[in-house]
Amino acid sequence: MINTQIKPFNATAFKAGEFVEISEKDVLGKWAVFFFYPADFTFVCPTELEDLASKYDELKGMGVEVFSVSTDTHFCHKAWHDTSEAIGTINYYMVGDQTATITSNFGVLREGQGLADRATFLIDPEGTIQAMEITAEGIGRDAEDLMRKVKAAQYVAAHPGEVCPAKWKEGEATLAPSLDLVGKI
Repeated sequence: MINTQIKPFNATAFKAGEFVEISEKDVLGKWAVFFFYPADFTFVCPTELEDLASKYDELKGMGVEVFSVSTDTHFCHKAWHDTSEAIGTINYYMVGDQTATITSNFGVLREGQGLADRATFLIDPEGTIQAMEITAEGIGRDAEDLMRKVKAAQYVAAHPGEVCPAKWKEGEATLAPSLDLVGKI
């Protein structure tokens, strides 16, 4: 999946109290996070979505749009947003993928269940997947770690010839791969 293009899709999302139509064209030209989760009204999912909501303004400031995606309908997303204190904090797109088109496009549909895996994809402005993470059902993700990955991906994109080492944080030293570094790290 890394370095592949996102595939075409059309869907309805709940955002800012409204239903909006989106497609892959809404992703191009900006950085994007696709944040797949199994289902609305569950247990680990709201903790992750709320954690991501707490970083949304910072992500927007970095030029990143967030699309949370489950195979629930956009109507279900609205109902969950209106009834859950945690989900009520969300200002990013909550995409209804009841046809499982987007979930299948990203390869995270649980066959025979109709649910998405717990998965995160970072997409660059050209629509290319730069990072992905898939975890087991009971393992929640950390928005702070996602922030670090976004910053690293944006840094590498803006600085050709440099790479970010393990545990890299914004402002720290990077590496410039070359013959001189072979065997010296």
